[in-house]
Amino acid sequence: MNKFNKIIKRIFDIICSGLGLIVLSLVFLVIALRIKTGSDGPIFFKQIRVGEKGKEFEILKFRTMVVDAEKLGRQITVGNDSRITKIGAFLRKYKLDELPQLINVFKGDMSLVGPRPEVPRYVKMYNEEQRKVLEVKPGITDLASIRYRDENELLGKAENPDEFYINTIMPDKLALNVEYIKKSNVFFDIYIIIQTIIKCI
Repeated sequence: MNKFNKIIKRIFDIICSGLGLIVLSLVFLVIALRIKTGSDGPIFFKQIRVGEKGKEFEILKFRTMVVDAEKLGRQITVGNDSRITKIGAFLRKYKLDELPQLINVFKGDMSLVGPRPEVPRYVKMYNEEQRKVLEVKPGITDLASIRYRDENELLGKAENPDEFYINTIMPDKLALNVEYIKKSNVFFDIYIIIQTIIKCI
């Protein structure tokens, strides 16, 4: 991605994420209240992910699982995971748990569209070609998010979910993201955002 496209993309991100946070403020409030009254624990889930140039940052999501869920099982969520709360299942189904990442976008840690950021454990497994995804800011959505919108169900059917993710899903996601980087521009980003919204309805 050239310097001009990066500048345009950043301006687009700031405007859209800022407007999104304002317009969705009431939605944020309602979700926060439902999370707080539905289970013990914080409203937001925070996790270290790897971003642009390999820089680690703290990603934000609405909490959809019980407190300390990562200590009770895998870092990936599989099928009807017992750690998921009642409101959490609803938020995950419609991808509403991802909304707080608009804050990450506004801050500059993420972009609206870009390779989904992984946890350090998985990034360490990337080969040289796959590490190209770290040349750009990670995003809230990407081509892989659309193709694997039912990822939890796919993992739930796998005999070894972690192995299936590492050997099958992750390489395909990374290949899609490397392809995205080659033709990334604001118009392509808008297309991906529209497709994401359509698939989530």
